[in-house]
Amino acid sequence: MKQTVAFDDFAKLDLRAGNVVDVADVPGSEKLYRMTVDLGPVPDGGGLRTIFAGVKKWYKKSQLKGKNFIFVANLVPRKMPSGESQGMMLAICPASGKPLLLPVSKTVEPGQSLC
Repeated sequence: MKQTVAFDDFAKLDLRAGNVVDVADVPGSEKLYRMTVDLGPVPDGGGLRTIFAGVKKWYKKSQLKGKNFIFVANLVPRKMPSGESQGMMLAICPASGKPLLLPVSKTVEPGQSLC
């Protein structure tokens, strides 16, 4: 288990439902997809964001595009070889190595926060 964190620190995370609008290959990468994710209306949500995810080995674009997942919306942007990642897709990492994505019902609107 990782180091424990205070509730106040955990509460700083902005976990939101996001809809994957588009998925593109990242030139030269066997692991990464560059996704356009709708994190809800601005200013309460995050609008459209570019988020990179290292799931290409396990998931086809069609398994991601148009679907809702859980994202961290308030991470400091991270420079990537082909752009900037403006969030993080959450997944469970079992011993098998294949990340298990956290899908959200289609009835959930992009940008809705976890409570």
